Amino acid sequence: MTTVLTPASPLTAADRCDRCNAQAYLRVVLMSGGELLFCAHHGRKFEPELKKIAAEIQDETERLTAAPASASDDER
Repeated sequence: MTTVLTPASPLTAADRCDRCNAQAYLRVVLMSGGELLFCAHHGRKFEPELKKIAAEIQDETERLTAAPASASDDER
């Protein structure tokens, strides 16, 4: 399994958790193909099982505790 620290395509507010529809902060690329998106809560809850089936995990949960930055032009 590889954890992606600097993703090529960052998760946005439009990316929603497949479990509860909250904003997604984790993208799990499956070894079998496809991907799953999770909020931080469900990502932590399912982490042990996800690690068994993941080819990559893109974890952006640090954004939850980062100091807010001003919005870029494309986010306005």
